[in-house]
Amino acid sequence: MSLIPSFFGGRRNNTFDLWDPFQDFPFTSGALSVPGETASFASTRIDWKETPEAHVFKADLPGVKKEEVKVEVEEGRILQISGDRSVEKEEKNDKWHRVERSSGKFMRRFRLPENVKVDEVKAAMENGVLTVTVPKAEVQKPDVKAIDISG
Repeated sequence: MSLIPSFFGGRRNNTFDLWDPFQDFPFTSGALSVPGETASFASTRIDWKETPEAHVFKADLPGVKKEEVKVEVEEGRILQISGDRSVEKEEKNDKWHRVERSSGKFMRRFRLPENVKVDEVKAAMENGVLTVTVPKAEVQKPDVKAIDISG
């Protein structure tokens, strides 16, 4: 019997069972389970870098067609990247040994800084990598007025 209890009832049956802290939560079927819809939200990895000219987002989306991806800017400055990875058709005589690739809906949201041009966002998909470029607006320096000192 495992020495690590489940906080939401019972103990593990086997010494070699992996303790999953999310097992009994209602929003997921277990963090160590076969990837499902919840896992596909988390599995979409996105890099965000800032250059002098723009903010650049890169998402690895292997096997996803550009028609299955949506890039939107909502509420002024929220960049949303979402889509749907199709499930591979299962043949009647297929015998699966392992299922690790996720399928289903995915979505990531990012709050953009104030110095961006949301009307000029561009997106491109090449070799399973989505690149979203959000150009920066020029930062206007405040007008400084020199004041003469009398006396």
